Amino acid sequence: MADFSGDRETLRGLADDGNEKALDRLAELADERADVDELSELLDEGSMRAGELLTRRAVAVRDLRELQRISDAGYDEAGEVLDRLLDGSPDAAG
Repeated sequence: MADFSGDRETLRGLADDGNEKALDRLAELADERADVDELSELLDEGSMRAGELLTRRAVAVRDLRELQRISDAGYDEAGEVLDRLLDGSPDAAG
């Protein structure tokens, strides 16, 4: 099957036009590059996939402040994970 992920410019244009799948793909590409700044920008644009990926990264290093920031930016699951970490749950990520 062909790779239809497109180049970043095309994906950016589609995302700007409201295409959520393109926004998700941009988040995945940013995550592959470990570009946390772009992931944060995508979260600010409403990408829940970016929020999920940022949450995963924050949990891996137990960054409570980052989890709070992600939650405040609109990804509610980050707040739930933060609560579990603060409660001392051994399975905070999931």
